[in-house]
Amino acid sequence: MDRLFLAIGCVSAVVAVVLGAFGAHGLRARLVPDMLSTFEIGVRYQMYHALALLAVGILLPRSPSPALAVAGWLFVAGTVVFSGSLYVLAVTGQRWLGAVTPLGGAAFIAGWLVLAWAVSTRP
Repeated sequence: MDRLFLAIGCVSAVVAVVLGAFGAHGLRARLVPDMLSTFEIGVRYQMYHALALLAVGILLPRSPSPALAVAGWLFVAGTVVFSGSLYVLAVTGQRWLGAVTPLGGAAFIAGWLVLAWAVSTRP
């Protein structure tokens, strides 16, 4: 499972860089500043949590724990729901997606709490 989280983290980081470049060069002239900022927040949080996934992938073989895996999957879910909803909201203007975004944020928060618990209780 550690390699899976490392791979997902790497791919997620690549996608964040690509989307960041797309936002800076392809969307800047097409989106109002508010929506461009929304898109950039999605990119930023995706990159933060790509790095968190790399940390989970590095920690898992050293200290195998179901809690570490749970934290990793929460980071994945948070990225898909939080960042994904912000990307779609920014590009389409579908405001109802703003109601979905906090669910991804809750997954991020839960992931960090589970990760903190996992590393503080390891032998």
